[in-house]
Amino acid sequence: MAKIFSDKWMQAFADLWNADKEMIEKLSEANFTSTIGFGCTDDETPVGIVEVENGKIIYAGDFKGQVLDWDMRADIEAWKEWLTDGFGFNKLGVSVSSGKLQFVSGDYRQMIRNPNMAGPFLRHFELMAVLDTDFSR
Repeated sequence: MAKIFSDKWMQAFADLWNADKEMIEKLSEANFTSTIGFGCTDDETPVGIVEVENGKIIYAGDFKGQVLDWDMRADIEAWKEWLTDGFGFNKLGVSVSSGKLQFVSGDYRQMIRNPNMAGPFLRHFELMAVLDTDFSR
């Protein structure tokens, strides 16, 4: 069991992502190339990141000062809820409008308006939920 967003956890997440052909295809069709950070609201910087090139993760691990296109934060209890109970469009709007899910970088509205990005965005939560996660901080 790895701690959420740790180097080991991010690498396991990348393995699941890169094995998901439909996700890679949709993101590739959208020419999605981005660096995405993940962390908690009280973290000064993101903890883990993925670098995505044409839909495929080419780096996953610890944040080392990379420039981020997307930076998503929530408190640990929210991450635990979403990765155990699920996260869908119904939770997305409420979570963003209430500040439960914060986009420090990136425009989630742009993402949800593009079907080739919206589906994979929700799918990445499903993939994270597969991981055996230690939510302790």
